[in-house]
Amino acid sequence: MPFLDITVIPVPNANKAAYLEHSAKVSPFFREKGATAVTETWGEDVPDGKLTDFKKAVQLQANESVAVGWITWPDKATRDAAWEALMQDERMAGMDMPFDGKRMIFAGFDLIAEN
Repeated sequence: MPFLDITVIPVPNANKAAYLEHSAKVSPFFREKGATAVTETWGEDVPDGKLTDFKKAVQLQANESVAVGWITWPDKATRDAAWEALMQDERMAGMDMPFDGKRMIFAGFDLIAEN
């Protein structure tokens, strides 16, 4: 069953192109290790919630947008092995991120339905 790594990231609007560049650089590394897809999205219609929402989740600041991305893996075992290898990969070390990684949220999910 496919497994997804999902991220929610606050990105300065001025860094949108740099964010896409960063994704283009790292996506091949994920694919090398078995990812079947790497998807990036940019928040265009992100409403304010009453209790919580995407903006609150990442402490969105003025002149930032919420980017949501996911990496699709064939299964969790492939994902776990990939991340272990990627954390040792010199190409990943010291890579500049065009966003505040401290406010990024991420998690892994089992895909349970595609309708």
